[in-house]
Amino acid sequence: MKITLTEFVTLDGVSQGPGSPDEDTTDGFTRGGWLVPHMDATFVRRASEWLDLADGLLLGRRTYEAFARDWPKITDPADPFTARMNALPKYVVSDTLTEGTWHPTTVLAGDPVQTVAGLKARPGRELQIHGSSRLGDSLLSAGLIDALRLVVAPVVLRSGRRLLDAQGAPNGLRLVRHEATPAGVLLLEYETTGRAPQGQYEGVAAFT
Repeated sequence: MKITLTEFVTLDGVSQGPGSPDEDTTDGFTRGGWLVPHMDATFVRRASEWLDLADGLLLGRRTYEAFARDWPKITDPADPFTARMNALPKYVVSDTLTEGTWHPTTVLAGDPVQTVAGLKARPGRELQIHGSSRLGDSLLSAGLIDALRLVVAPVVLRSGRRLLDAQGAPNGLRLVRHEATPAGVLLLEYETTGRAPQGQYEGVAAFT
């Protein structure tokens, strides 16, 4: 399977708490809910198309517990995501959970790189990471992410946990699709290309 990472971020790279003020208040974060004012029909349609490609969800413990708390409570039959999110197989990377409450769930204990590499070797379409930025960052650094989808909101927060902030190997990406929604959100899709190329800037001569 391909492993894809979908993340909501601000212009200054913050990925914490996009959905509501109390979604993630870790480290005293008080500026949550920043994506909601910018969600529109174009964003919902594209996010639904991405979810159509999923054969499973791969989540870290924190995101899994939040999703497991919230998604089963959504009963609106018109919601474009709920039925699929609840039905898809869930894989949660954790050494503290012994079983899941959001079925069907498989708990993956041990080294995340090894366990996820085993999933990646299985046949299928996409195993999708939503949120779980720390897990996504570590797997990107390990070379296990095939595609990165960024939803960039037109806001600068100047505080909060930032995406792709951990130490690790540099990564190269190739832009394969880009779109701006009427509400000003950028939808960026990248494929990973391995280690980031390194060069030396030599002024104007480098471009001639």
